[in-house]
Amino acid sequence: MRTNVAIIGAGPAGLLLGQLLHAYGIDNVILERQTPDYVLGRIRAGLLEEGTVALLDEVGAGTRAHREGLVHHGVELAFGGARHRIDMHAATGKTVMIYGQTEVTRDLMTARADSGLTTVYEAADVTPHDFDGDRPRVSYAKDGVTHEIACDFIAGCDGFHGVSRQSVPPSAIQTFERVYPFGWLGILSETPPVSHELIYTNHPRGFALCTMRSMHRSRYYLQCPLDDHIDQWPDGRFWDELKRRLDRKAVDNLVTGPSIEKSIAPLRSFVAEPMRFGKMFLAGDAAHIVPPTGAKGLNLAASDVHYLSQALREFYAEKSSAGIDAYSATALARVWKAVRFSWWMTSMLHKFPDTGEFGARIQLAELDYLVSSQAAAASLSENYVGLPF
Repeated sequence: MRTNVAIIGAGPAGLLLGQLLHAYGIDNVILERQTPDYVLGRIRAGLLEEGTVALLDEVGAGTRAHREGLVHHGVELAFGGARHRIDMHAATGKTVMIYGQTEVTRDLMTARADSGLTTVYEAADVTPHDFDGDRPRVSYAKDGVTHEIACDFIAGCDGFHGVSRQSVPPSAIQTFERVYPFGWLGILSETPPVSHELIYTNHPRGFALCTMRSMHRSRYYLQCPLDDHIDQWPDGRFWDELKRRLDRKAVDNLVTGPSIEKSIAPLRSFVAEPMRFGKMFLAGDAAHIVPPTGAKGLNLAASDVHYLSQALREFYAEKSSAGIDAYSATALARVWKAVRFSWWMTSMLHKFPDTGEFGARIQLAELDYLVSSQAAAASLSENYVGLPF
């Protein structure tokens, strides 16, 4: 098989890149080691920046998001037993949209199928080759038969544990990492949200987050020790602990119910540099991971894909390599700002085992300043709604 761009990974990053390239007349094939149902079964992010929604609109995959997504103008910060609203729209003129990553993936899968584009699912042993030369290629096995795709470029959109970044010689890549000493215990329930906007809570017992996927499906998170297991957290214990960390009004409004999904996710900040290696580019979680506190993971993947698709459009339409030469530096400039914001939100809202009472008081002072300063609230808002591409 021969194509312009071989894309490894059929998550949101790979699917969105494929649709953008198709819109620009650039042929592409996507390889995914899992089944479509497995990909759709990943419960991940649920908050979209306006720039991400605009990219979905550009490829004709935004209709359902506009119909079913929930547009939010602000967020609430809870500490000291009280809630404080940050009006992001007033500060920036922008909003965010609650719309689950599963639904984004489903919409992009539908758009790709409607376009008649090739996606190979259950592709085993996917391996990029010769991306440092003039004839890159990707090999894979399907139904016991080995196949090879010759291409001009390879896009590694296969996540943190994917083969793309692992195929780069260690001497050619530098990584930066911060692993946080706690995780997020999350549950999904068929219950109405406790509030019409997100509530981020700083509490002496640990962080809590109240969010949603729709007006009848809620998503809640609790900070928990890294060595906890979901078997230690039956639904009753989760709801009891959540109530201990929420303000009185939220507790009164909370509707509990059986969980339909429950998981514990470790938190880390991770960046790999550069994001280009000859004819292979990394995008999304293959290149960087942020803690979910700032709601930046999926949106960073979208901005990477925007930069990369524009660079490849310029290469094919204008015979210019300026965009692809600048891709890594351009993407990383935005990535590091999002990494900083996610780290800051995480540092301000969670209980850290090694900072003691001094650290807790600093957090409260930071939060108090944030909700009482128009400039500080505007800074949070600007980053939360998403920096411009």
